[in-house]
Amino acid sequence: MAARTLRRSTSPITLVLAGLLCIGFLIFIFSSPTASLPSPPRLLLKSKDAASNALSPPSLPFRRAKNPDGKTFSPPPVVHYHMNNVTTSPDPIASRESVLILTPMARFYREYWDNLLTLSYPHELISLGFIISKGREGNAATSALQEQIARTQANTKKRFASITILRQDTDMPLQTQNEADRHALTHQKARRAAMSRARNSLLFTTIGPTTSWVLWLDADVIETPPSLIQDLASHDKPIIVPNCFQRYYNKDKEAMDVRPYDFNSWVDSPTAQGLAEKMGPDEILLEGYAEMATYRSLMAYMTDPNGDPRAIVSLDGVGGTALLVKAEIHRDGAMFPPFPFYHLIETEGFAKMAKRLGWQSWGLPNYFVGPTLGCALRQVAA
Repeated sequence: MAARTLRRSTSPITLVLAGLLCIGFLIFIFSSPTASLPSPPRLLLKSKDAASNALSPPSLPFRRAKNPDGKTFSPPPVVHYHMNNVTTSPDPIASRESVLILTPMARFYREYWDNLLTLSYPHELISLGFIISKGREGNAATSALQEQIARTQANTKKRFASITILRQDTDMPLQTQNEADRHALTHQKARRAAMSRARNSLLFTTIGPTTSWVLWLDADVIETPPSLIQDLASHDKPIIVPNCFQRYYNKDKEAMDVRPYDFNSWVDSPTAQGLAEKMGPDEILLEGYAEMATYRSLMAYMTDPNGDPRAIVSLDGVGGTALLVKAEIHRDGAMFPPFPFYHLIETEGFAKMAKRLGWQSWGLPNYFVGPTLGCALRQVAA
């Protein structure tokens, strides 16, 4: 039986559709608005739209502007950052190093802002970042802060390089700012986890490719030396924290007095390590509570009024009252864990995480403002 060869006919409609598709593809390729536009790197780096914010490149969608001819569109800006050129030196002013001061804020203290203005570090090298809690008190803090910012930025001698204000999108677990309530043991895990998330949001949003140092400064710190940044940076340590004392009314003396405040800067102890070994995975160690005696060596009690202000100690935990961090430590991935990290959380967890990354924390127990006052004096919240 003879074999027959079958030929499959091609529909004319298929050929027409294929032709139209090819023509459309060619039109798309050769009529691209940027195909014929030159893009010299130097021109793009000087573009007024290229990362004009001193903190970081623009995060909003790029809106292409029309060229003077009204027909073609200019390409998006391209910015090159050479991270090897970002230095962190013992003399940051001479090296013109950028400092980012970050402050989580629930209540605005005018004394905090006034103290900020006294910092002798060149303000054109300082960028500020704030994250403010939701609610009525947060709204009041935002208004008061913006009022002071407007006055300061209008003064060419005092203005800062840039200022960013974030508003938290979640409610704080503790609404009151009463000091006794804020520091109650039962509130610590939830409160400090929320604070960790706020710190991380603020850090990741504001740190830029030119940031050399990050100074964490609490919103109720109202007295620091004008040379705070230079003094801390001069030790050339990856993480360094001064001592923190608080002004209060001493009823026994019937006069104003000072007392140690921040107990989160410490040297670990065998007792604390033993407690951690017996804890569940979601439990945390806290410092400064009689119910949880850790017997750690607290930097708050290492002070010597007549001691060397440059005396330095190695620490295993740090507080965030006035904490200076080389930006590269944060870029390496050290953040503030909002979860138990080796049974530590927030700033103490940050010190542990940094240590796991190979960075050691340090403290200055004798860094004083006056003959008997600690480096950073906190305002007592009513």
